[in-house]
Amino acid sequence: MSEPDGVPEPDYSEGGAPSFDFVRDKIENRYTTSLGAAEVAGLGTENTAEALDKKIADRDQAAKDRLAEIRRSMRGE
Repeated sequence: MSEPDGVPEPDYSEGGAPSFDFVRDKIENRYTTSLGAAEVAGLGTENTAEALDKKIADRDQAAKDRLAEIRRSMRGE
């Protein structure tokens, strides 16, 4: 694990053990990759663009409804 001139590779000790930061970064990278893969797998076979458009439209409508409710309550209705 060391280079030919005796200098250890970055993220490794003289004895060839990886540093804590190196191991943590590797674990975090694998974890986030698995989360992303699970999210993509959870999208299924439905048309994802249509599903996303529907979610956005639903959220926008909910925001408009809430704003109208707040305005009514401020007018005392």
